[in-house]
Amino acid sequence: MNIMTDAFNRRITYLRVSITDHCNLRCQYCMPAEGIEFMDNSSLLSYDEFLRIIRVAAKRGLKKVRITGGEPLVRRGVVEFVQEISKIEGIQDIALTTNGILLKKMAEPLYKAGLRRLNVSMDSLKAEKFKEITRGDVLERVWEGIHEAERVGFSPIKINCVLQETVNQDEIIDFVKLTLNKPYHVRFIEFMPCANLDMWQRTYKPAMDMQSKIIEEFNELIPAQEESDIAGPAENFKLPGAQGVVGFIHAISGHFCDTCNRVRLSSDGKIRPCLFSNLEVDFREALRNGCTDEEISGLLDQVLGIKPEGHELDKYSAEKMLTDMITIGG
Repeated sequence: MNIMTDAFNRRITYLRVSITDHCNLRCQYCMPAEGIEFMDNSSLLSYDEFLRIIRVAAKRGLKKVRITGGEPLVRRGVVEFVQEISKIEGIQDIALTTNGILLKKMAEPLYKAGLRRLNVSMDSLKAEKFKEITRGDVLERVWEGIHEAERVGFSPIKINCVLQETVNQDEIIDFVKLTLNKPYHVRFIEFMPCANLDMWQRTYKPAMDMQSKIIEEFNELIPAQEESDIAGPAENFKLPGAQGVVGFIHAISGHFCDTCNRVRLSSDGKIRPCLFSNLEVDFREALRNGCTDEEISGLLDQVLGIKPEGHELDKYSAEKMLTDMITIGG
């Protein structure tokens, strides 16, 4: 099978797999307070169906799989799913993004199953503000999960903070200080227009502004890029003498579309070639109609054929810009 290369000569080596749209939080920028109508179980791909797609893609050069949700740890069987992915020839990196609520009890089983890379979403270090953002009074549980993940051997642990002006910009320095004595990778992610356009317009803050604020406070940021051909889009730095890393993901102000190496598989079996594109290819119907691996490979070719050169957010209407992040895993 041919290596997965799109029309713009970008090699696709990274698949984000959303295994569920369910979540145990109701973050303001992700879903309304009353929640959403979740998919019924029959609509979700089974783990065996996910694995078929991953195996075919691995034969065509897929190297990295990131498991997302919703909140992936709420779906039963995720540990066994990780274990099966770890057996697939060609997969070099398995990662998981979580809100951390269930991490304390699941960190060790996940590590034993073969998971090595862990991202924890945390938009505030203050309990009350965290509760306001997530609509869940669980910050202490998230920290307990992080500490357990450290104990069992996860390294580095990446802490993802979505930047929002008037919401958490006053905590930037406190987040950076986490890297001084711990090997955490704290990553500041620009707020993407994905849930409430009015909220986004009011609170979007370019990461460069925060970068300048950090340099003003600490005087220096030393470049520290990840040494991996499957590393993510973060621009990474270290403070002098720090154990950890400070990263910035300029998703809006300095998009990285020209080097994008990823596609996204939704929990109901559709692969979307771009987060901000409405184009997608349905794999579920083919899988449930008894398709061959060659037919799965053909569907992957369709994905490669429709992957756009860039996200073109400036050309979209407000309706097209808004994406239900809970269903596609961000």
